[in-house]
Amino acid sequence: MSLSIPAPLEAELDELVTRYPQKRSASLMFLHTLQEHFGYVSPEAVEWTAAKLGLAPINVFELVTFYPMFRQEPLGKTHIKVCRTLSCALAGASDLRKHFCEKLGLDAKAHVPQTTPDGNFTVEFVECLAACGSAPVVLVNDTLCEKVDGAKADSILAEGKSSGAQLRATGSVSK
Repeated sequence: MSLSIPAPLEAELDELVTRYPQKRSASLMFLHTLQEHFGYVSPEAVEWTAAKLGLAPINVFELVTFYPMFRQEPLGKTHIKVCRTLSCALAGASDLRKHFCEKLGLDAKAHVPQTTPDGNFTVEFVECLAACGSAPVVLVNDTLCEKVDGAKADSILAEGKSSGAQLRATGSVSK
């Protein structure tokens, strides 16, 4: 096991355990904290968590694979979430996701999050992003982009490729 946990992070996790009647009850919070720090939950993080909480690794792995908020691989620097719920689906979300995937050389038929080999982009379908009136919508990192068409998608990709780009709340991008 080659996971290096910084001392302040380990202290934070040790303190978390004290909030629960049993160590194992802190499992989800451990995983959230480790994912927040490392960006995803690696197999080493699963094993470390299990050892720390006195559990079998399978007990922790079950949590990671059951709950969709845990990622087992790092995300790209630009995380593109395409809403697939009814309003967005009717407004062309499938074609939009296909557009992103084709432009990035990803498999448009895969139904899992995909990251480009260079680690710059991750594209995935997600459930409702709560902006049905301006479908189709895309969440790029933490910025909601509304009424996204092919041209706007291309703009998002172009700016995501340039270093230091920040998406503005309007759904356009600037440096």
